Amino acid sequence: MRVAILGCGYVGLELGRQLTARGHEVRGVRRSDGGVRAIEEAGFQSVRADVTDPEALSRVPDVDAIVFAASSGGRDADAAREIYVRGLETAIEQFAGREHPPERLVYTSSTGVYGDHGGDWVDEATPTEPTTEKTRVLREAEEIALGSPIEGTVVRFAGLYGPERYRLERYLEGPVTEGYLNMLHRDDAAGVIRYLLEEDLARGEVVLAVDDEPVGKWGFADWLAEQCGLPAPPKETKTERLSEPNLSEPARRRIETSKRCSNAKLGELGYEFSYPTFREGYREAVTAYSSR
Repeated sequence: MRVAILGCGYVGLELGRQLTARGHEVRGVRRSDGGVRAIEEAGFQSVRADVTDPEALSRVPDVDAIVFAASSGGRDADAAREIYVRGLETAIEQFAGREHPPERLVYTSSTGVYGDHGGDWVDEATPTEPTTEKTRVLREAEEIALGSPIEGTVVRFAGLYGPERYRLERYLEGPVTEGYLNMLHRDDAAGVIRYLLEEDLARGEVVLAVDDEPVGKWGFADWLAEQCGLPAPPKETKTERLSEPNLSEPARRRIETSKRCSNAKLGELGYEFSYPTFREGYREAVTAYSSR
């Protein structure tokens, strides 16, 4: 299988490593020199191109599948629209118009499109209620992917963690605000995409990618502290946190948004996790912290 990963960053690099190790031909696409070097260091071929530039994308060879995993880099909603909507539309138009277009498109989205559900469970059938301009842009891009002439799959990632993104200090030092964490290790984020492509599953569908155990932030912080041999960190309620001055609107919305994400569909599709819960996923980080 030939795969192009557009926006080959944190998840894309791992996806490329996994696909290459299994004998697939991979092209990673990044717009910066540093990004291109990271792809080459990961052991597969690179193409320097911006996803919003059709001429640049024309340099990507024909492939059987494209994975759109580009990021707006945490910038504002206008930047998100430029990447997620305009970039996705440009990529679809460029690849679909070829003599030999790809058969599959995978678009990586976020569980943020669900909005707030008061701690209740959500799955693929739950109506989306994005509460920020950025998550509304993500939801718009999902519809573009599902309506694409290249048959699309939308994968909604929960909060990603893993190498370089464990952020132990945030939970060990506190204060920790109440609410739920829905998490997914980077290796499984890549693994889900690889699995759906290799097994040719979920065409035209949405798949929620999250591990087996949503966990309360307080419970997670206490577990992490115990594993690291530290006292439990200070806690704060949502009310206490929301009463703090100078709280940004994005931070406020994150605090107010609560849900538990179900991976039942992913289980029915047969995917097996490398890190089924945070306990397995944080083992490496805890060992490294303790050794210091």
